[in-house]
Amino acid sequence: MNDRTTSGWTRDTSEPVARGDRMDSVTQAFVAHRNLLFTVAYEMLGSAADAEDVLQETWLRWVGVDLDTVRDQRAYLVRITTRQALSHLRTLGRRKESYVGPWLPEPLLTAPDVAEDVELADSVSMAMLLVLETLTPTERAVFVLREVFDLGYDEIAEAVDKTPAAVRQIAHRARAHVAVRRPRGVASPAETRRTVEAFQRAVETGDLQRLLDILAPDVVLLTDGGGVVQAALAPVVGADQVAHVLGRIATAMSLQPTQVNGDPALIVRLGGQIDTVMAIRIDDGLITGLYAVRNPEKLSHLERETTLRR
Repeated sequence: MNDRTTSGWTRDTSEPVARGDRMDSVTQAFVAHRNLLFTVAYEMLGSAADAEDVLQETWLRWVGVDLDTVRDQRAYLVRITTRQALSHLRTLGRRKESYVGPWLPEPLLTAPDVAEDVELADSVSMAMLLVLETLTPTERAVFVLREVFDLGYDEIAEAVDKTPAAVRQIAHRARAHVAVRRPRGVASPAETRRTVEAFQRAVETGDLQRLLDILAPDVVLLTDGGGVVQAALAPVVGADQVAHVLGRIATAMSLQPTQVNGDPALIVRLGGQIDTVMAIRIDDGLITGLYAVRNPEKLSHLERETTLRR
């Protein structure tokens, strides 16, 4: 009887401990790669809220995985995240079809180290995310996983349910598509700082001539109000037109320079509350793109930095 009692206690206590150890390992692996997984999902979706949903779904699937069968935890987690993001991307595409006015990615307040990683900063910039919008969902997934995260064709093939040969063709097609549309050269930090400071002074003072001096002739201003707040329903193109729109910014608004998606930006506050965030694209010392997000639903990630990783 004592033997049976002893064996019963051994069985009952060891199994919970084993389960606890397993959950610790599962959790540690997920936490270790969480910032990478968020970055993958965000680059595929352009939406932090949807990227967070993808991470929740990734976690729910990850906890059911037998870790003994996983050779590369990072690759396995990226595969789950990619599949969930692809599903969300198709749903998001349908939402965008009924979106009021230009759709812009959800801006993220990023740490300076993102800007220092040139490839990462370029891949999450507003300009590049808009280029990625022109790809099909599978092309976008393949491009992001290959060009940004340097995954092998075999790994990508498992993530998108294609053969490695098909993935190579998709990657080639996506690279060619992006190359034609991707933003021009990157400005130096010193040049960027001078241009942003000059732009901020010009907007704050309403100096139209100073604005015209730093806006490229073909500058484009996109404003995203989502039908919730006032915003231009079509792109504003040309230095004269853009300067005219910017000249209307109320002097009661305060401008705070910051970094959004690895690019310079201005946070516009009204009465202490964030009203707009304006990401700035600079080429050859001139501003070529302005991306103004006003939709309140997209401004929740501007009070704290978001950590992005490759």
